[in-house]
Parts: sequence; structure tokens; C-alpha cells
Amino acid sequence: MSLNPVVESVTARIIERSKVSRRRYLALMERNRAKGVLRPKLACGNLAHAIAASSPDKPDLMRPTGTNIGVITTYNDMLSAHQPYGRYPEQIKLFAREVGATAQVAGGAPAMCDGVTQGQEGMELSLFSRDVIAMSTAVGLSHGMFEGVALLGICDKIVPGLLMGALRFGHLPAMLIPAGPMPSGLPNKEKQRIRQLYVQGKVGQDELMEAENASYHSPGTCTFYGTANTNQMMVEIMGLMMPDSAFINPNTKLRQAMTRSGIHRLAEIGLNGEDVRPLAHCVDEKAIVNAAVGLLATGGSTNHSIHLPAIARAAGILIDWEDISRLSSAVPLITRVYPSGSEDVNAFNRVGGMPTVIAELTRAGMLHKDILTVSRGGFSDYARRASLEGDEIVYTHAKPSTDTDILRDVATPFRPDGGMRLMTGNLGRAIYKSSAIAPEHLTVEAPARVFQDQHDVITAYQNGELERDVVVVVRFQGPEANGMPELHKLTPTLGVLQDRGFKVALLTDGRMSGASGKVPAAIHVGPEAQVGGPIARVRDGDMIRVCAVTGQIEALVDAAEWESRKPVAPPLPALGTGRELFALMRSVHDPAEAGGSAMLAQMDRVIEAVGDDIH
Repeated sequence: MSLNPVVESVTARIIERSKVSRRRYLALMERNRAKGVLRPKLACGNLAHAIAASSPDKPDLMRPTGTNIGVITTYNDMLSAHQPYGRYPEQIKLFAREVGATAQVAGGAPAMCDGVTQGQEGMELSLFSRDVIAMSTAVGLSHGMFEGVALLGICDKIVPGLLMGALRFGHLPAMLIPAGPMPSGLPNKEKQRIRQLYVQGKVGQDELMEAENASYHSPGTCTFYGTANTNQMMVEIMGLMMPDSAFINPNTKLRQAMTRSGIHRLAEIGLNGEDVRPLAHCVDEKAIVNAAVGLLATGGSTNHSIHLPAIARAAGILIDWEDISRLSSAVPLITRVYPSGSEDVNAFNRVGGMPTVIAELTRAGMLHKDILTVSRGGFSDYARRASLEGDEIVYTHAKPSTDTDILRDVATPFRPDGGMRLMTGNLGRAIYKSSAIAPEHLTVEAPARVFQDQHDVITAYQNGELERDVVVVVRFQGPEANGMPELHKLTPTLGVLQDRGFKVALLTDGRMSGASGKVPAAIHVGPEAQVGGPIARVRDGDMIRVCAVTGQIEALVDAAEWESRKPVAPPLPALGTGRELFALMRSVHDPAEAGGSAMLAQMDRVIEAVGDDIH
């Protein structure tokens, strides 16, 4: 089938908008390849330092025509999704030697767990960590020792950060090496039920702890379809990992075989390989659009309305919320995975998973088929299912879904649209994910109750102050204010109010977790309160309209009075838990719609100053 006209027009819009920045990016990557630091150019002393501890690989590392894979690892054993990576470097070295290549750990990057920091002070470092990861990746690759890059990461800010860093070394081929989701534990719906009972005081902390432990119980990614698993979907649909490798459980034969196959393939596409495929050419405008289509068709995390623009900018590509909203109008929702449905990613994978999604979207003309991928056969390889025969991976064509309560075809979707739209009005611009919202809650018109701290919302609930129709406004939560923490801790509380029959919505310049679901939320509101955005004018009792049907976020206040109001002054910055170390990043942040990155904001200023005189 020919390409869907909306997908085609949005792609053309992005290409046109990105002409100058993309041209400059590709010129810089060509400069890196031709004149940058590469292993054959290192002086003897430089090289000796790099291989001093590398027996038995020293002879191969001194051979300029070999392939040395740089491993950027985000391993730690506090984060369940990343715990399996502890053994990967030694395995990767063995797999590389099988094909005459070598591998070295180029560097590590931090990997914080948003589940651990949710509702805590540390969450204010979460979005900042993405820039730190990108810069850590750049530090590791700056040694110039590598012909290919293996990126070990899965979770929330981690995959975007790895890609942002690796894209600034886009002359190098790169591949994401996933580790997979943990096996299913307590069903996510039951976990949500217990959390709401706890909020209401109907179960105690022991029962809550038992439920949480039954949900998060072993190595691997959390099994709901939040930001971490959306990362894996997006990287696979962009063709930056081995086909059908996203959702294989850790510590299985198929998972290890997939890692081995990936390293063998990375050696082939490396700078000295037989099929060189630089990351800069894999991540183009069409690949970014494919990622957005996958996000919408699967009901993925709203965090990617920030991460995808940031990843794209690192490749010289400019994408905004209007692009995502336009695509959402044409891309149908074909999966229901918790929080949009009751089943988890393991069930999704069993009934067809990514190969079925990609095959179905391709047949419907929703995806660009002509992107450069890391797989030998190109994008068509990603519509194939992987299995193990002996020690070897074999692929077969994807089959239709075996459970249409979880995964459907484009002809019979769960919704005709992708359920993520741009919201506008006198309160600014925001993102709204409607794919998990019941139809009767798509429009909320109620008095505002304004807060400047998420913990005050919980206190107000406990004091009985929110037992009514209400739009909870939580402001000074944007990138420049406090690093834009997720406010997922509010979901059980607001969910209880909604279940009691009240009209409830959240309006915030902060973020919500990818696991947030049934409560209407207009998030990432910009301009943010910290810079005097309209959300800073809202007062308690103002009637607020949050309508996903019309795309409105509106303060129903007399226009003259609204314009005459002065924004509320920002609170003093919070200190402690290392937050004061990130004051510089808060002071130069870009808006959420541009990716919310201090690093990219400064980078773009430098590139603009240099202009086209890259060399």
C-alpha cells in the first residue's frame, strides 16, 4: 500500500523544517569520519594507554583494519531492568572474538530508576540525567578507539540519553542491545487496585508492600507499557536493534543468542566491516516519523513527546507536538497494554508483539519502509518473528495477532486515532494522552485547586479538601523550575476521586509517568510557570476546561481580567539530594516541546554561531 497521506505530509513538513540543521549535522558527522579522532590516527603512546589492560586482544587492537566495539553500559544492580547487563561486557568480548573483532567498555553512564525516586526529591534529577547520560556517552566515545558502538540501556531517560550522545558520534555504526522485561508477576490492574485501597486506608502498608513485591519481583524491565518498554518499541521500529529483540525475557537462551547475533552484526556494519551503516544515516527524518507512528499505534508513554524531539535534535531533525498530534489523527491505536489495557508486555509479545505491529502498520501504509536499519535485509526484517533452532536464531514471517483484546489490525482498531494530542488555549500548549481515558472523562470542566508541590495535593486529599469536581493544577514543575519531575504519585489519589463519581483532571507543567492512565491529564504545559507562563495566572476557584475532544485547555475567566493578572512569583529553588548541583542545567533549559534539554539548547547556540563553516 502507498504511504498514508498524513504520514507523508508530516514527514515532508519535518524535512523542510530541518533542512539547515540536518545539513549541518551530516556535514559535522562527515568531518568526524574524515578528520576526527579514529584509532589508526592515535599516536603510539595514546594507543598503548588504551590497550594496556586488554590482553589477549592487544595484537588485534593494534591492527588498524580490525573492528573494535565500544560498549557504553548503564549497568547497575539496583535497577532491575539493568541488572542483567552486569555480565554483558564479558559475553560481548567473547562474541566479538568469534568474528575476528574486539570489544572494550568505553564508559559507563548513570541509570536512575524512576520507580525508586517516584514522589521523592531524587525525581527532580530524572530528566537532567538524560543530558548527563548523553554527555557520559560522548566522554566514552571521545577516545577514538572504536569502529562500532554497543549501547546497553533500557529504561526511561536512559535510552534517549544514549542515543543523543551516540548521535553526536553518528559517523560510527551503533546498535542498542536490550535485556528484556521481567516475567509477569502480580497483574498490573491488581497492583493499581491495592494502591487505591491503600490511599483510602482500606489496606495497610504490609499489604501494599506485598503487592509491590509481587509486581516487581525479578531482573528485567517492569512489565507495564511505560516509558522503558516504549523505548524498546521505538528503537526496534527505528531499526536500531536486532529484529524482534525488544521483549525477550532476560537470562533465556533466546536472549543470549540475540545478544550474540547483535554483536556479530555490529562487527559487519562497523567502520571496517563489509556493510558499513553509520548511525547518522540510520536516524533520519523517516526513522523519527516511524518512531512517532509506533508510539501512537501502541499507546506509548507521553514522556516521548519530550524524548523524541530531543533525540531528533541530536540528529539535526526538528519535530514538534503539532507533528505528533497530526500523526495521531491518522494513526489508529491497535494495541491495549497496561495502563491502556489489562495485559502486560509479555502477553503483548506472546500474541504477536513487535513483528505483528510492524507488519500490520507497514501493510496499512503507516510506516516508511525505505529506512536504513542495522539489519541486513532492511526494514522488512522487522516484520519477522525470531525463534531458536539449536543455538541459531531463525526468522519467520509475522502472523496475525492471536488475541484481539491485546493486539488488532488497522481495519478494526481499538480507536481510530493514536490518542495523543496537542492541547491549546489561553493556558498555553500541552500534551494529553487519551488512549487510556474513558469517553465520559474526556471533557472536564471544574473549579481549579492550585498547588506548587505534589505532596500538598496528597495532604489536601487526606484533609477532605478535594471531595468535589476539581481540576488539580500543579505548577512550577517544568524544566526550569525543578527539572520537570514525574507526578505519578498523584495517580492513585486522583483515581480514587474519579471512582467516587467526581469530574477530576490534572493540569501541570510537570510530567506524568508512562504508567499513568485513567485520570485525564494535560501535562508538559508550556510556557511553564517558572518563566511566567499562563499557568502561573490561575487562581483557586477559576473554572478550567480540559477537553480532549476539542483539544482545549482554557481558563474560563473574563478575557480582560485574565490579561490583567500578573503571574505568581516562583518559589525559591529546593536544595538537598544533589538538586543544587543541577542549578546550571535549570538556568539554560529549553521548553518541553523542544525536548527540555539544557545540553541541546547550548549545543544549538554553538552550531548556529559556526553556521555552515563546519570544517
